Amino acid sequence: MVNLIWLFFIVAGVGVAAAQGNIELVTQATFDGAKSGVTVCFGLISIMVFWLGIMRIAEDAGLLKLLASLLRPIVRFLFPTVPKDHPALGYIMSNMGANILGLGNAATPMGIKAMQELQLLNTNKETASPAMCTLLALNTASITLIPTTLIAIRMNFNSLNPAEIVGTTLMATFVSTLAAIFVDRWYRARNSIQH
Repeated sequence: MVNLIWLFFIVAGVGVAAAQGNIELVTQATFDGAKSGVTVCFGLISIMVFWLGIMRIAEDAGLLKLLASLLRPIVRFLFPTVPKDHPALGYIMSNMGANILGLGNAATPMGIKAMQELQLLNTNKETASPAMCTLLALNTASITLIPTTLIAIRMNFNSLNPAEIVGTTLMATFVSTLAAIFVDRWYRARNSIQH
């Protein structure tokens, strides 16, 4: 569906430009967009490399194990159907830790592995399990201490204070995470009553 929406916008833009006799603006916008895309990507690559390096240092220093041990009781509460020593829990904690540190791109592979492990536990392979839904909700609305991607974009566009969004991002992601947990629990309770 999203592909159709984008296709509509592109075709409509080209059509309007052609009808007004400004088709050269489409070509110019295409090249300007490609140039901006490459510039933003290089900015994101640099900040991602920096934060992945910091995360590696934190891992070697034992900070990620400390974060995982702090998250363990929360993860056990949020994922009660996952067996205590199942590999999915390790991937879930790694995913949550990376999201908390603002490393969304680094969190994605761990989230995918967690989903694969949760699918192995799923009795109905055609429907997402409650644990899978919880992981998806938390991954989407995760608390973020350091929004590295947004800071990188703001730095790339010469923001005077690219890190000024840290406080508001923390507050917004805290609220979104609480909302995700609340809605997840509400749907779980509702579905358990219906069955």
